[in-house]
Amino acid sequence: MDMTSPQHTPETRLASLGITLPDAAPSPIGSFRNVRISGGMIYVSGQGPVRSDGTLIRGKVGTEISPEDARDHAQLVAINILTALRDALGSLDRVGGVVKLLGMVNADADFERHPFVIDGASDLLAKVFGEAGIHARSAFGVGSLPNRIPVEIEAIFEMADQR
Repeated sequence: MDMTSPQHTPETRLASLGITLPDAAPSPIGSFRNVRISGGMIYVSGQGPVRSDGTLIRGKVGTEISPEDARDHAQLVAINILTALRDALGSLDRVGGVVKLLGMVNADADFERHPFVIDGASDLLAKVFGEAGIHARSAFGVGSLPNRIPVEIEAIFEMADQR
């Protein structure tokens, strides 16, 4: 099946990947909202690896969490980003593409594979949005993240052309 053909939408690609989004995005842990739409752009606040049952994944990459596991956690973050988008828009088909990700990895000082970790999210978004899912990105390590989560990612999307 050609996943790049026009009849394949983000929603159909997601279903073909066998991914079911949680019923609702995780609630913000501060004085902000998950999604803000402005001027045809969609800004998604930093999301973390929260499982559908509400439990947080915690730990420092490089000492407590392997790079491979952290990459899986970044994919979970992408799923939470998609859930926040669907909550705000009603359908992922209203998203025209991914513009940029900012990925932060809670890593020990000697860890160097931040891009590898954030690729977990980037790869999933490319599968869901096709060519429009290939984005600009920054990935770097930080000394800590809220609630000791290993990965936090914020994202910028564009609205689909509504003509």
